[in-house]
Amino acid sequence: MTDSASQPPNSAPGAAERPARAFPTPNGVTGVGMIVVDLAGRVLLGLAHNGSWELPGGKVDPGESFEQAGARELAEETALRVQERDVTIVAVVMDGKQGITRVSAAGLVTEVDGEPEVTEPDKIVRWQWHRPEDIPDQLYEPSAAVLRAWRSDLTLPEVPAYSYPISVIGAEAGRLPFVGRDMPKPRKRVDTA
Repeated sequence: MTDSASQPPNSAPGAAERPARAFPTPNGVTGVGMIVVDLAGRVLLGLAHNGSWELPGGKVDPGESFEQAGARELAEETALRVQERDVTIVAVVMDGKQGITRVSAAGLVTEVDGEPEVTEPDKIVRWQWHRPEDIPDQLYEPSAAVLRAWRSDLTLPEVPAYSYPISVIGAEAGRLPFVGRDMPKPRKRVDTA
């Protein structure tokens, strides 16, 4: 008679997976940063109480897609409405700040319903439109990484993050500003700081 506890993990066909492997201790955060571009080509940023600027966005809830989370976070933080089908994921960025792996999608929208409002005054002082070339240097690091993944030609603060651009082809490339044109190579480190 054999004792399954004495067998090496996954040594026999059909061996049960170890609970520690099946349900590892969480060590990361998944989020989405929303790049909202208006008809004039300006980008929406929120001024936080600490003086830094940030994109709307936040954590992806269990079971949500990046697009669903982006549309939800945009509505919660700014009162702007967008259909999840109108959110285009243009890149995924990853960093390891403070020992936590943070994976963020760069969501891009060019058409929204409504005007930006401060709906979370404990987090944001005001929302303001910025021309891409005039984006302030005082950026929340995940927002800087998302913006750099979208537009590598912009002069933005360097942040230690990896960028995984997503190719946008066909009609989408023509519809979205700066997407699918002169894309950097996949798995590019945004900087080496």
